[in-house]
Amino acid sequence: MAVARADIEEALKEAHLPALMAALVQMTGDLSWLRAEWTPVYNPLSRGDTGLPEEVQADIRRRAAEAIEAYLGGKPLQMLRPDHATICKQMDFVAGAPIPEQYVDFLVDELVLEERSTKDPHFEAPNLQQAARKMKVLVVGAGMSGLLTGIRLSQAGVPFEIVDKNPDVGGTWFENTYPGCRVDNSNHMYSYSFEPNHAWPQHFSPQPVLLEYFRGIAKKYDLKKHIRFETLVETLAWDEGRNVWRATLKGKDGKTEVVEATAVVTAVGQLNRPRFPDIEGLGAFEGPAFHSAEWRHDVDLKGKRVAVIGTGASAYQFVPEIAPDVAKLTVFQRNPPWGLPVPHYHEDVPEGVKWTLEHVPYYDKWYRFWLFWMTTEGFLPMVKSDPAWNATDSVSGENAMLRAMATESYRTQLADRPDLLEKVTPSYPIGGKRSVLDNGVWLAALKRDNVELVTDKVVKITPKGVLTADGKEHEVDVLIYGTGFQASNFLSFLKIKGRGGRDLHETWGGDARAYLGMTHPGFPNLFTIYGPNTNIVVNGSIIFFSECAVRYIVGCLKLLGETGAAAMEPKQAVYDEFNRKVDEANAGWAWGSPNVSSWYKNAFGRVSQNWPFGLIDYWRATLAPNPDDYVLERTPEPVA
Repeated sequence: MAVARADIEEALKEAHLPALMAALVQMTGDLSWLRAEWTPVYNPLSRGDTGLPEEVQADIRRRAAEAIEAYLGGKPLQMLRPDHATICKQMDFVAGAPIPEQYVDFLVDELVLEERSTKDPHFEAPNLQQAARKMKVLVVGAGMSGLLTGIRLSQAGVPFEIVDKNPDVGGTWFENTYPGCRVDNSNHMYSYSFEPNHAWPQHFSPQPVLLEYFRGIAKKYDLKKHIRFETLVETLAWDEGRNVWRATLKGKDGKTEVVEATAVVTAVGQLNRPRFPDIEGLGAFEGPAFHSAEWRHDVDLKGKRVAVIGTGASAYQFVPEIAPDVAKLTVFQRNPPWGLPVPHYHEDVPEGVKWTLEHVPYYDKWYRFWLFWMTTEGFLPMVKSDPAWNATDSVSGENAMLRAMATESYRTQLADRPDLLEKVTPSYPIGGKRSVLDNGVWLAALKRDNVELVTDKVVKITPKGVLTADGKEHEVDVLIYGTGFQASNFLSFLKIKGRGGRDLHETWGGDARAYLGMTHPGFPNLFTIYGPNTNIVVNGSIIFFSECAVRYIVGCLKLLGETGAAAMEPKQAVYDEFNRKVDEANAGWAWGSPNVSSWYKNAFGRVSQNWPFGLIDYWRATLAPNPDDYVLERTPEPVA
């Protein structure tokens, strides 16, 4: 394609230059794009500014446009497969810091430099393909992880069926339709690695755009023919005599049906069951009352007095949206969230960036790597606890520095409202609870004349409104609960009976655990995605975790096919040791601090949600199942 060099230079004005230069190494074969003096210098909350003088940046863009013009004119890529040393240089350059060498294998896989990814099913052997055709997998949930599972099973040649309670795909992006709902992880990372969208309209897309993305995925891979919509899985029971799961399904018409499956994959997430607060009088309010995850679009808020209980991630998004329309908005806050400054949270992706993502080979991959590093692995040291640190509002020197930066952002925004500053500044360390992304709209909403932030404890819901500990009754017309989800109550909607009639929830006793978040002793061929201890705290994309999990699950099915085994479950000792290490490691992070309470912890005070290691560790642990970790069982031979 012919594109004028001046137009290319214009398109590159908004490009992330380090990612562009790493891509140009592969385009031109020239390592001088990685000059030491061009190495970027980021701050912890950087949006990609390199610190280079503008004249230097302009010269880089000019030279890049020349190389891109030549490529678009037909000049082939000069370095299809960089060697180990080159990849190390590219990684260090893009991140602006030395990256441990263990990330090379990971990056080769993510960039698909070997033409195939470890995440692609490898079922080439005829005997394996034959074994795959004899399997049947039941997938619970048609959201992001369920669709991903369907894609990989289809590629592996494994028959499957997906069941979802909703009338359409999308999961959380179908269900959550509150005003302002959007992803809080950059879309160029919150998307399947094998299905990038170079046309995301915003850096952090709103719910309708995300739903459309997943609908498009379902259509492209022809998944709907495998999905039963508006169907509930009521029970799962393991048939030991035949080594199959028997699932009781309940359709829209109320009729039940029992289906059998070789394996079951639950892909229902952690944040899918609304949680209502334990407050006296819940349900007593006479007006419309609803949870933000079950938004009542039939309730007109214009000109109404509205109460919002909760100031978590959802409220952070919908409060600024509804504040201009209501007569009075009273926000009841128990604990304030930390808002990390992200000025571009609502910004459109410039057209030049979209063009660069689409037309410059490997730019999208290196840009994704930069996002990955800056928002996950590179960010982790800032929430790691220092045993010698004795402050209660931070867990280390780096954590204190991050706190100071976020607090200064608050001070700047609230220069005219010092009364609000103390109320909205958390006393706990950053990372202790889920942080939100702050581009100024939350505090701007709280500063409005028609908005009041109440920090007195809510003691009762009355027919007319909300009673607080100071004895004041706040009368309102509409009550909205922004109180999160039953995150610790894994698979609460589903009765699961394993080997010997063992009940999964009774086994857990309210303290859900799993090996690698996926498998469970006594429950053969049962796999959970986004299960216990697979949540990411400091942003990062849960899609990354799901891709790793699905790779592992498909690998388990492959192991069954290769060995001729009919069932597999983790050894108890392996399961116990894994969970011991997880608990020990979680105690060393901000979210594991004993003086911090959050939805990351269950009723026992144990961190049951979070992964306490690097993402690279989960990637490596889920490359393939280790047969030594599992008990493999063959189907009994029939008696003659």
